[in-house]
Amino acid sequence: MSEEMMNTKEVARYLEIHEKQVYALIKTGRMPATRVTGKWIFPKKVIDGWIEANAKSGLEQARQKSGRISGALLASGSNDPVLDILQTCLRKAHPEFFIFSANTGSTEGLTALEKGYTDIAWSHLLDPETGEYNIPYLEKLVPSVKAVVVNIFFRELGFLTAPGNPMNITGFEDLAREGVRFVNRQAGSGTRLLLDYHLGRAEISPDRIAGYEREVFTHFEVGLAILSGGADTGIATVAVANLLGLAFSPITRERFDMICDQSVFFQKGVQALVEALTGDVFRKRVEKLGSYDFKSAGRILYVKP
Repeated sequence: MSEEMMNTKEVARYLEIHEKQVYALIKTGRMPATRVTGKWIFPKKVIDGWIEANAKSGLEQARQKSGRISGALLASGSNDPVLDILQTCLRKAHPEFFIFSANTGSTEGLTALEKGYTDIAWSHLLDPETGEYNIPYLEKLVPSVKAVVVNIFFRELGFLTAPGNPMNITGFEDLAREGVRFVNRQAGSGTRLLLDYHLGRAEISPDRIAGYEREVFTHFEVGLAILSGGADTGIATVAVANLLGLAFSPITRERFDMICDQSVFFQKGVQALVEALTGDVFRKRVEKLGSYDFKSAGRILYVKP
């Protein structure tokens, strides 16, 4: 089919569902489609609009449900195992507060914040020109939000490989070697942007990397792909390497921030989250993960005038 039109198989692949589910959605009138010469066709732009509308509806329902729970917040954006530990510590210290988090990638997290779909965005977007994280992207991605940027931690990001690094993968040029199977993060994630930046600098075409198109949404998925033998390497945090017993070759130390509107920052739930972040219980839980820096954790780095 043309790039603008899709058939049922292509829509199923695009949505990552079974083709029978596509027919079921058409039959119940829940998916827009047109029949031409006896076959269903789907304009890609219409499907993209349908996806966004359904995402918005789902988030609105989540807001309605979470609104019945005192202090409930929606979060989306980047992913890190430490966030799960942080939210556990928050719940233990403040059972009345909930955070519902979605792993969408840094760019999509900020986009959701701009559209009002989320209260908090987790982000680690590097601006190559300035070397600054997140703040240079605010004007472009969240222009209508009176943003507050709060540091959560600094972390080590690098290449994960099988124990002992049998293929000796230590740099981006190794990804293009014959026989090396890579597992990538999704487009728009901070890790993907970092990868593409370094590939550009090294003049390495993504077409030369086996597995560049294979995308996963979390650091743990990267680690599990390597642990299961499905890939030879991928980029993730040192925490995942330590937890899964994988080898780790560092790439960079990066800043991971929380971004929200100023009005949200002063809500009790966010203040309780910052309290948990700087508390002894959380610090003791994460100290064995290694290579995380919490010296600036909870510090306000930027407030939009």
